[in-house]
Amino acid sequence: MPIKLIVGLGNPGTEYEDTRHNAGFWLLDELARKWQARWQDDKKFFGSHARSTQSEGEIRLLKPQTYMNLSGQSVQALAAFYKIKPQEILVIHDELDLEPGRIKFKLGGGNGGHNGLKDIQARLGTPDFYRLRLGIGHPGDRNEVVNYVLKKPRSEDRDLINQAIIKSIHALPDILIGKIEAVQRMLHSK
Repeated sequence: MPIKLIVGLGNPGTEYEDTRHNAGFWLLDELARKWQARWQDDKKFFGSHARSTQSEGEIRLLKPQTYMNLSGQSVQALAAFYKIKPQEILVIHDELDLEPGRIKFKLGGGNGGHNGLKDIQARLGTPDFYRLRLGIGHPGDRNEVVNYVLKKPRSEDRDLINQAIIKSIHALPDILIGKIEAVQRMLHSK
């Protein structure tokens, strides 16, 4: 099943723009630039969305503006409106359990404690959507996680995350048509 909706997770507002938790927004902004797609704020979708016509068909991009913990509200609203099935959705998010620069791609699975994923799973009623996990590293102390994800990464970490974003966009044509194994081989290697 081809991907019809790509969601980048993050928090709205300039104070969060450069924080690790916004890695999903960073990738979507880069993709929108590449595809020359223009963002529009849309209250009925609780987010900013754009659309692009690619060889695979029309693809919608979504940046929920609900704050991370309520991301599912935005995803559910847009998916219901355009009749997009969970298996046609790719969610891009920051991942504590991967070093900066590492990427993992999969269909379904748990939420790893990620509140954005938790809410999307709850609202869609299934974990069966694609995920592109962008490594941001872990602070080492579980009590520091909230503080860590809401801070800017060191410049060398941001460079590694940016390289992962470029690599991910390069893999997107295969992601869009469901070449899962090929994408995993390309993205999971160092």
